Parts: sequence; C-alpha cells; structure tokens
Amino acid sequence: MVQNLPHNTACRIGSWLPCSQDSSPPTSLTIQQALSQIHSPVYVTQQDDTLNYHTTGTIQIGSDIDTSQQSLIGYVPALKLSRCGDAAFMATHGLRYPMVAGSMAKGISSAEIVIAMGRAGMLGFFGAAGLTLDTVEETIVRIQEALPDGPYGVNLIHSPNETNLERSLVDLYIKNNVHLIEASAFLTLSIDVVRYRLHGIHKNDTGEIITPNRIIAKISREEVAKHFLSPPPEKMLKKLLDQQIITEQQAELARHIPMAEDVTAEADSGGHTDNRPTLSLFPTICSLRDRLQLQYQYTTPPRIGLAGGIATPHSAAAAIAMGAAYLVTGTVNQACIESGTSDMVRAMLAETRQADVAMAPAADMFEMGVNVQVLKRGTMFSMRASKLYDIFRSYNSLDEIPADEKEKLEKTFFRAPLADIWTATREFFLKRDPRQVERAERDPKHLMALVFRSYLGQATHWANAGDTGRKMDFQVWCGPAMGAFNEWTHDTFLQQTDQRQVVCVNLNILFGAAVLTRANELRRYGTTFDSSELSFAPLTIDYIKEYLRD
Repeated sequence: MVQNLPHNTACRIGSWLPCSQDSSPPTSLTIQQALSQIHSPVYVTQQDDTLNYHTTGTIQIGSDIDTSQQSLIGYVPALKLSRCGDAAFMATHGLRYPMVAGSMAKGISSAEIVIAMGRAGMLGFFGAAGLTLDTVEETIVRIQEALPDGPYGVNLIHSPNETNLERSLVDLYIKNNVHLIEASAFLTLSIDVVRYRLHGIHKNDTGEIITPNRIIAKISREEVAKHFLSPPPEKMLKKLLDQQIITEQQAELARHIPMAEDVTAEADSGGHTDNRPTLSLFPTICSLRDRLQLQYQYTTPPRIGLAGGIATPHSAAAAIAMGAAYLVTGTVNQACIESGTSDMVRAMLAETRQADVAMAPAADMFEMGVNVQVLKRGTMFSMRASKLYDIFRSYNSLDEIPADEKEKLEKTFFRAPLADIWTATREFFLKRDPRQVERAERDPKHLMALVFRSYLGQATHWANAGDTGRKMDFQVWCGPAMGAFNEWTHDTFLQQTDQRQVVCVNLNILFGAAVLTRANELRRYGTTFDSSELSFAPLTIDYIKEYLRD
C-alpha cells in the first residue's frame, strides 16, 4: 500500500535498495503491517510524493549517495517484546517479557492467573491478603507444582493492626520456600518483612552477596520508597541479632543490600492507592533511587517499574518511554476469566467507564482513615462505607449511635442486629487474632470498628461469590484504567467477558506498546501518517504469537 502525503516534512537521510535476491519489484506494506513485524526493521522510502514501507532491503545513510536510488526518509530498528523492559529484571526473575500481574487481595489474583502468566514467560503474584493461612499454603503448593521452576510470587500486605498475621505469613513463606513476594500497602518497614528479606543471606565462593529471598515493593510515596531502597534499619538488625534470627556476619551483609531490588511506582490504581499522577510519581521515585544508589553503591542498582493505569498499548508505551523496568497490570486482570472474582463482577467491569470509580474506607486500615479505590457504578458500597466511617468518627461506641441511625444500619447495611454482628465478628477474630477481641472488650470504639470492618470485608466476599442479593454492597477494587481498557477493546473480541484471558490481554498491551513505540520513532523523522492507521485493535492469542519469534 502506498500513501500520498502532501504535508510530509521528512528529509532524505539516505537511500534504500531492495534485497539483491528479489526478482520482482518489492511490495510496499501498510504502515500498520510494517510496524507490527516487530522483529524486523522498518524502512520508509519516498518516490515523488508517495511513501512506501518495507521491512527488508539495504540502506545507506548519508547525503553523498546515488540520487537515482529510492530516498530513505525514515528508519526504525526491530523491537522485540523482551527489549521493552529491563534485561536484568527479566534475567533475575526468569521472565521472557517484562509484564507483571500485580496482586489483588482475597485470591482475586488467583492461582490460575499466576500459573497462566508464568507459563507464558510473565510474572504473576497470588493475592494472599484476606485469606486463611491454610488456603494460602494450599495455593502455594498448587502453584509450585504447576511452576516448579517459577516464575511466581505471593503477596505480603502490610498489616499494622494485625502484626501476628504478618508474622505468620512470613513464617509460611519461609517454610514453603517462597523466594519472591510483592510487598504492598506498607507505611513503613516491619520487622517481619526485614526478617523475610534476610533469611538465608550469605556470600558465595566469589564473595558475591546472595539473597535467596527477593522483594518487589509496590509504593506510591517517596518516604516509603526510601525505606525499601535503603538497607534494613540498624534497629531492626539489632533486634534480629538479639533474637538470634540472624548472625553478625548476616547483619554485616545486610548493610550492603537494599530491602528491595525492584520497586514498583504505583500511580492511580484500584485498591490501595494515593491517586498519584504517573508523570510525577515515576520520575520522583527514579530520582530518589539514583540518589540512594550514589549513597550506598549497591552492586546491582534497584530497578523501578510502573503500575496504575497500565491497561492499553498507549499507556504501556508511555511507561516504556519513561524507562520503566517492567509494567504491572491490575484491574484489567480482575476482568479476566482466570481471576478469583465472579462473573457478575466481570460483567460490571466490562461496563465501566473512567469516571465510574470512587474512594472508600479500607477494611484493613479502617481506623487510620486509609482509603481504597473501588467501582462506583452498579453498587452503593463507596457511599455506605463512607457513612460507616463518618459514624465511627462521630461516636465512641455502638451504644452512642442514635436509635434511628442504628436501625438504618441494621436494616440496610448489616441486615441483622448489630449485637448479632458483633457475636459473629468476635468468633471470627478469636480464630484469626484473639488480641483484637481482648482489645475490643476493653475499648468500645475498637469494638465498633471491628463491626464496621466486618461489613467492608464481607463486601469483597459477596462480590467474589457473586451474591445476587448483595450486589448493591459489592466492593470491587477498580481504577480508571478499566474504562480505558473497555474503550480500547470496544467492538473487538475482547469486549466479550468470556474472551478476556490474562495472557492474551497482557501480551496485547505489550505488543501494541511495542508497535506504538516504533511509530513514535518514525514521527521523529518528520514522517506523517493518518493516526487511524495506527488504531491497533487487539489480536487473538494465536495471531499475536505469529509475531513473537523471540
């Protein structure tokens, strides 16, 4: 296909000759065909006012050449998907592509997602938060059987109000040889995340520091990033030494490594988020990393990935252009058939637009006033959760709540007397963390918080289970990226919820980003083309694999 572009401002940069073995005139490709062949370079030639696109041939760069040859006015090299991220990141974690499916609590980022991503050469994290230890352990065993050589990871969410739970999860991970975790929602370092990082640290025969356990920290604040980009704090090293958990030699080695070799800058995402803008957050964390690298001189400088808003080829291409070591997807994976949510939720997500999200109090950090981003359309959860927090701030106990307000809560929110809700909540925490019950029986305000948290926690369970009677109370973690994904996939096979497979979705995002990256390179030569020719619709997994020869 040829193209006449009277407004083309490109200049001749050299000449192009077809391959010597070609016996017939070369056929020009469309710009989309040429750019989609990501393993081949693209040559843009001009004859009169006509542009041609080729993926083979010989070029000469420079002005002092035979003008009888076709003019070369643009060129972009091949761009394999494996080159769209940091090579060291992929080598460290045994990946083929720099794509990560981030963790979503209560098993929404399921074993199926982790296994599918791992088998395709990408990384998935199991969402262990909010599940019983037995369930987490059973899932780890299942993942390890499916991916004996990896790659896979498991989530460790910060639990400042339930330190015993965090300790038990770390014990479980160490016991089951889980060597990679995604640390999320941390406000500061805990002794147990430090203990996990340092477990088994040693020097090999060549004097290299070996850390069997790795952390990918998901952060949105500079002060938290600094904790993970620095060595473990001295006070925690001393505590671990005093408890004889590490040796003096291990403590010395710990002073030369960062808490996390990889840090994910999490912008405006679903779930726990500070709604940070990507264009401000990512360079800030990169600058902080560079400053701390100068200070500590790590053998391997920490790498910075990007999460929050990665849902289309354009957003992924922007992340690649900024230098993200890897890309993390989230909400779009929840919409896939492998996720641990219900078909009802998947249908709701398929109808989501960018403005259909809101902030609501988080169950795990309710008393602290921490919020999560959730789906607003089709549910009243965000309004009801906010109402509970307002009541919590206004009164010191359930008994202080006015009778009419309490009646509304019992009839609409809880659908049971608050006394009965406390009885069930008490039984739950007696098994999970008895200290919470002891505190609640001393502190009526904490008792009220636990009752209100029971609604927030069950709202996710109702959504995952597809409880039709509780649809108005569904808590669905969701960011505005879901709306962008739905717009991109409109009128394509990925508009259908039963066609959304996690590997297909993630490879399409990365593949489209590679094509757009090459298109942007051509623009820098001054070549112009109709943007409609670069509206890359998603490809089926069989079709896209034709392009993936790396």
